[in-house]
Amino acid sequence: MRGPDGKDIEVPDEEETMLARQKQEEIKAVFRNWVFKDPERREALVATFNEKFNAIRPREFNGEHITFVGMNATITLDEHQVNAVARGIYSNNNTLVGHEPGAGKSYVMAAIAMEAKRIGQCSKSIIAVPKHLTGQMASEFLTLYPNANILVATDRTFKPKNRKKFCAKIATGNYDAIIMGHTQFEMIQLSKENQLKYYEEQFNMLVDAIAEAKETDGGYFTVKQMEKVKSKVKDKLDNLYKDNRKDDVITFEELGCDKLFIDEADLFKNLHLYTKMRNVAGISQTEAQKSADLFMKCRYLDAETGSKGVVFSTGTPISNALTEMYTMQRYMQYEKLEELGLGNFDQWASIFTEPTTELELAPEGLDY
Repeated sequence: MRGPDGKDIEVPDEEETMLARQKQEEIKAVFRNWVFKDPERREALVATFNEKFNAIRPREFNGEHITFVGMNATITLDEHQVNAVARGIYSNNNTLVGHEPGAGKSYVMAAIAMEAKRIGQCSKSIIAVPKHLTGQMASEFLTLYPNANILVATDRTFKPKNRKKFCAKIATGNYDAIIMGHTQFEMIQLSKENQLKYYEEQFNMLVDAIAEAKETDGGYFTVKQMEKVKSKVKDKLDNLYKDNRKDDVITFEELGCDKLFIDEADLFKNLHLYTKMRNVAGISQTEAQKSADLFMKCRYLDAETGSKGVVFSTGTPISNALTEMYTMQRYMQYEKLEELGLGNFDQWASIFTEPTTELELAPEGLDY
């Protein structure tokens, strides 16, 4: 049909769409029955799944033996806090502290930072929190460890004329922790080389995804969306290539920090996501710059620390969308996802999820 501007617009045929979805479900059911009908085929598939995705029992951490040298003697951490600290310093992976609000995650982050430095696991930690909580985090850190040597960022220290000096203090000082706001953390850029590496990887991934979508008839809308994202990534690459400034601003790599704590990590869930799926609740292919910046820094620290230098803290790691689970895994377990062949969302979703079609009540409550 034609729109008000005289241009052709596509309008879905609701009745035919519903019939097509019913037929799709029938095909899935027939395929599922066929796959598991043959005993040998069924056993082979189950064995493959168990070997790749169901072969690891999560380790249970017990921190009751930790002595917490230098901790305020009048404060005793709860069992769940002590065990979280044990996970943060003994695990061979990055750590997600997903305790509910009010469970004492600030003390957990401070204790992990101090214990990790005491046992030689790291030399310097950055704790990035929402900007309005920097003072509170610093206060709680010093309450738990009165003799800790911490550096706290303020609005004044991150003004353009002072930022270089503050970053130099981080790089040259022997601090137990540096506490700053999320926006201030984003201002400390990765080197141009690492940014180029990240966006080139993104660009190549999109080229492959677009080619695959065209080959498998992924649909005009899917290809168009990916082409749009690819164009934005290309612009970022072009800007980086054209940037020939030779300044002496200290980069993130030069700070000497090898442990990164992100408080309220759920604020960084808008990370780039490429998928051929359409009309699935919670799936968005938009990206926030702060999320891209954090992801680049996490990838850098993974390479430097063997994927055990990042600690996320949040009371809501997953709020209302399945994609948030995948996003958290990308931050925390990127190399593992790649190793298992789950480097993109569609691969991950094909193993752990199954799309379903359901009626949703309209906002006014009178229709679906």
